[in-house]
Amino acid sequence: MPRKIRLTPVRLLVLGYLAVILIGTLLLIIPDASKISGSASFMDALFTTVSASCVTGLIVQDTFQHWSLFGQIVILCLIQIGGIGFMTIVYLLLRLGGRKIGLKERTFMQEAVSAPVLSGMGKLTTTILVGTLLFEGIGAFVLCFRFVPDFGWGQGIWMAVFTAVSAFCNAGFDLMGIRGTPFASVTSYAGDPIICLTIPLLILIGGLGFFVWLDIKRNKFRFRKYELHTKLVLIMTAILIVVPTLIIWLGEDWSALGGHEHWYERLLSSFFTAVTPRTAGFNVLPLSGAGSVRSVTILLSIILMFIGGSSGSTAGGVKTNTVAVLFLSVFSLARGKRSVECFGRRIDDTNVKNAAQFFTMFTALIIIGATMLCLFEANNPAFGGEGVTVTESVFEVVSAIATVGLTMGITPSLTIGSQIVLCVLMFLGRAGCMTVMLSWRTPNAPAAEKPLEKVRIG
Repeated sequence: MPRKIRLTPVRLLVLGYLAVILIGTLLLIIPDASKISGSASFMDALFTTVSASCVTGLIVQDTFQHWSLFGQIVILCLIQIGGIGFMTIVYLLLRLGGRKIGLKERTFMQEAVSAPVLSGMGKLTTTILVGTLLFEGIGAFVLCFRFVPDFGWGQGIWMAVFTAVSAFCNAGFDLMGIRGTPFASVTSYAGDPIICLTIPLLILIGGLGFFVWLDIKRNKFRFRKYELHTKLVLIMTAILIVVPTLIIWLGEDWSALGGHEHWYERLLSSFFTAVTPRTAGFNVLPLSGAGSVRSVTILLSIILMFIGGSSGSTAGGVKTNTVAVLFLSVFSLARGKRSVECFGRRIDDTNVKNAAQFFTMFTALIIIGATMLCLFEANNPAFGGEGVTVTESVFEVVSAIATVGLTMGITPSLTIGSQIVLCVLMFLGRAGCMTVMLSWRTPNAPAAEKPLEKVRIG
């Protein structure tokens, strides 16, 4: 008799994302979803759906020029579901239907948002939904002051709403193809205060994480009372804003980039470029072609994409708290301490172990993905038969698995093999590498411990 597969919270999470991807792909294949005659190709629909539902932003077709209003609405819905989590949507529908939320639903919700404890899931979910609508609404309202004068009331409001949702959910999709240049992102607004402040602030708020929201709401601005998680997130976020902004501001060749006559325009563009790799995918400075950014900005973007946002947020990457824990563990080792300590607290050894495992798996997937891209594109005539460079392949792969969406311009020209690789990486980045790996593991009876033996490290 075949063994019955148990639907654990982890498995439900993985299956839920797969179901969203399937439904989104089928909707985008409908002829009315695209502006071209007939329907979009299956690969274009699949890649776009995976990118939107995994809040990445990598695209093979320009969102405005290729997809109709219906297609854009489907993409926006996928972004919203991917940003706040499909289990949050399920929870909302159950509440609206008058159904009592039981222990099973709360357990699924806990897994979906990576909550440390089961208690307070109703309050957390309400905070996620209300906070999301509030910040997206404020962002859309502010962006209207730029888009409505440029594109009229109807199109301007739609672009403001689309951009606000995409920014808050750290997705990176945009409708700037309306200006006639595909894949240009918001480069035409470099140095613009409304764009260069509103979009990054939405990205940062979405990337802080829902638990940080609750902690700040509960303790206001009393830093000492914050949880250790919140303290680490806020400190890491501040460092990853200030330092990269200064490096880009001082290190870029602004005369080659053009359109930055004043120092504050350069500072705004530097701030924007420092924030969006964590992990939104918008860009105001060109990343490829003539007049593009310097290699130091590309390297910095790869590092920022790799780190990403914070746990329990709309962002991807290895997460700021993971990097913080690893740095603290190294610092504790240098000080000769047996445990990792910070702000008068001792971090659980399991957290340190999990951080190291996740960091290693993330790095391994990047190496494998970049190698596969180099192999698949070795003879691609779109790249002159010479294939993609190592920098381009690493940039693209990190952007995919960290669910960023930035590209050096190679995404539309990639072969199907490379697109499939990126789809898998985007899915792993959003659903969680460890989550997918553990989703089909069959629990075994505890085995006797093997004999202990030490190995040499370093």
